[in-house]
Amino acid sequence: MPRRAVIEKRVPPPDAVYNSQLIQRFVHRMMQRGKKSTAQGLLYEALEILKEKSKQEPMEVFNKAVKNVTPLVEVKARRVGGSTYQVPVEVKQQRGVALATAWLIANSRKRPGRTFAERLSAELQDAAAGTGASVRKRDETHKMAEANKAFAHYRY
Repeated sequence: MPRRAVIEKRVPPPDAVYNSQLIQRFVHRMMQRGKKSTAQGLLYEALEILKEKSKQEPMEVFNKAVKNVTPLVEVKARRVGGSTYQVPVEVKQQRGVALATAWLIANSRKRPGRTFAERLSAELQDAAAGTGASVRKRDETHKMAEANKAFAHYRY
């Protein structure tokens, strides 16, 4: 890691079907044991199920779901004089999207259902509607930050 130079963020190329970087990042986050084509197939199947169920454009529903789950603030542990405080910190755009995708995937895996594609489509639909476990996770994060507002002066 260089001392002075700013490291450029590597940006993955957009996916082939929807030409979206967000979809590609979602696939990379979903992927297990390097099986990218399996992850892509599951996501595209989930988007097809979403298209049939909601009668809307799947990309619009997907983008809305990610936007609804993206947190604006989070808490970070900060040690001051032997005590650890939960300090509320604003979330950068890229980190917020990364958290949102991780929460959507984790909560899809926990959901009851037959195939992963069905569970993922149901989680995306719930998130786009403003309900579901992923949105609840975002609300918990916001509540935690609100509760610890008194320690905001310990910011980094």
